Amino acid sequence: MSPKSVFRAGAAAGVAYVALSASAFAACPVATVADMKGLTSTYPEQFELAEFQKAGSCTLSFTQNLDMASFNARILGNKDLPAVADRLPAEPLVVAPYDAVGVYGGVITGLSKGTESGTSDLLSVRHVNLVRYADDLQTVVPNVAKSWEWNDDYTKLTFTLRKGHKWSDGEPFTAADIEFWYNDMILNKDVYEKTPGRWLFAGKPAVVKAEDELTVSFTFPVPTPGILNRFAVDYGQAFQPKHFLAQFMPKYNKDADKLAQSMGLENGAAAVKMYYGGSDWKDVPSPLLKDAEIATKFGRAVVPTLESHIVVEENAEGRKLVANPYFHMVDTAGNQLPYIPEISETYVKDKEVQNLKIMNGEVVWKQQAVFLEDFPLLKENEAKGNYTVSYAPTFGENIFFSFNRTHKDPVLAELFNDIRFERAMSIALDRDEINEIVYLGQGVPAQGVPAEPKTVSFVSEDILKQDIAFDQDRAKALLAEIGLKDADGDGTLERPDGKPLVIRLIYSSQGVPVKMMELVRDYWSAVGVRIDLKEVTSDEYRAGANNNDLDLTTWKYDGTSGPAISQDVTAFIPPFGDVFNPGTGFAWAQWKDSDGKEGVEPPAYVKDLYGLSEKFLQVSMGSDESNKLGAEIVKIHVDHLLKIGTVGDIVAPFLYRNDLKNVKPIKAKSYDFYWTYPYRPQQWFLSK
Repeated sequence: MSPKSVFRAGAAAGVAYVALSASAFAACPVATVADMKGLTSTYPEQFELAEFQKAGSCTLSFTQNLDMASFNARILGNKDLPAVADRLPAEPLVVAPYDAVGVYGGVITGLSKGTESGTSDLLSVRHVNLVRYADDLQTVVPNVAKSWEWNDDYTKLTFTLRKGHKWSDGEPFTAADIEFWYNDMILNKDVYEKTPGRWLFAGKPAVVKAEDELTVSFTFPVPTPGILNRFAVDYGQAFQPKHFLAQFMPKYNKDADKLAQSMGLENGAAAVKMYYGGSDWKDVPSPLLKDAEIATKFGRAVVPTLESHIVVEENAEGRKLVANPYFHMVDTAGNQLPYIPEISETYVKDKEVQNLKIMNGEVVWKQQAVFLEDFPLLKENEAKGNYTVSYAPTFGENIFFSFNRTHKDPVLAELFNDIRFERAMSIALDRDEINEIVYLGQGVPAQGVPAEPKTVSFVSEDILKQDIAFDQDRAKALLAEIGLKDADGDGTLERPDGKPLVIRLIYSSQGVPVKMMELVRDYWSAVGVRIDLKEVTSDEYRAGANNNDLDLTTWKYDGTSGPAISQDVTAFIPPFGDVFNPGTGFAWAQWKDSDGKEGVEPPAYVKDLYGLSEKFLQVSMGSDESNKLGAEIVKIHVDHLLKIGTVGDIVAPFLYRNDLKNVKPIKAKSYDFYWTYPYRPQQWFLSK
């Protein structure tokens, strides 16, 4: 599909509920997705204000949650609120609720594993970005940005923002906040010692410029036709509050260090780190978790946001959020969203405890880290917990196993780079049994590929079937061909240096089904490779993986759909993933990043991946050239089994409590489209 054709475009019990009146605003049609009242719009299920008023021949009036002042009082540092019409942009985004205009009130209760661990599910409920995918998962639509435009060769992308848009503290949001995010945060050596590679293009930075208050341009050193997808599906938001963070930068405030020191911090850079977290990931520990005393003393607990909710409490047990009083969306009756003003996120590491809380009716919404192996139990207890559990297709979900090609142990590094070992480990897996036991027969055995087959056209059936036929006798023969023997007859092969071939399989239940890990342990042990299995938290797993301390990594293929790889090729090149979902080849990546001064020089096929991936980003997704490059990249990955896949084309559960309304069945359970973001959870409401 040509980017130009797609992308060019101009609660808890006892909570009081407040009914919203549509009758007071009868001048405008109260359209819902179920009944659009004959109105049509440029983009699915949403309108710009002028567009809506013209279509309805009306003037929209605005109203708010009557309890908004009390929620605003919980946002440390916020001033008293002006009227809702003065808080909304002059050009708010008007969204059609799915089924009905909602009622204000209640709490979205949810679970995650811990700060930065399994949090993206609930984070996606409050998330915003410049644009988003509509719930058809095909159409990019406005969100924070009102419109956008490309030049002819895809080297310049220009966004137009909403007049009068404000941060959650009431300060103006302008193009300067986007310019500031890139030039003063992403390219700032005090914030990022090394500029994140995903924000460099052919190794060079973009030029981000605020043309005026409402217009910002991105000029790229090479054609970058897929980058709009990053602003539609990515966790990273391309804006930061300059008015707040710049006060800690000597460039903007000569007394920045003194200000930070008055807070008890070393300097301005430490203050930026405290509030920003050194990451565009929004769920890094907030100042309230890092040092609530300092944050409270300064009078601003967290960085102002454009999201629908803002963090007001956080500790080791969880976090609480309240509605952003300056949020930019309204419904077709003029009610400022969100309807549900509070989010309560509890950290639960244990899967059994998670399931128990769900079955007790304590969870309003859950999508991430719910596995099909738990579906029968959750389905059986639907009535008890007053929830509905269903399942949806996944994009890119295929649990992989990636042996550490640059292992610190040279014996294991050499073994893991022998393709005979990788093939043996692949064909030793009984994928049919995995499918039946773990996925209830709902998936299809498939090899691991770095591009999701349903969203691209260059992954062939032959590639998906390569080295997946279950054959443990052949696996044993390949291991013997390498020279591995069981000299003492204990059932475990010896390494070339005589030590037992024991591999530690460290995993986190956030990313993989526990039952699959047990099956894989038994399959590999059956061919003489002893597996020591250990479950850890996702934070522990990621720390070990990113420090190159694990024998192998295992997670699900994420970030591999067409929209994801069109703008970010981290799945294509070492370490074949990001900090949240790492693969293998960390020392190869270090060699590349240091221009050969550190790490381990990669083999020729890996060097080829770097060149092919760079070219891939510069051509339009779906074009003949893109498909040719994509096919070459996928073939290299599978020929060298960089990630051994298991079962693809699977479905996965999601669930919601039955009092949650305006919920639409999701078309895909996928991090690639940022979980719930396409489904406009700001228009969810809880019935009485």
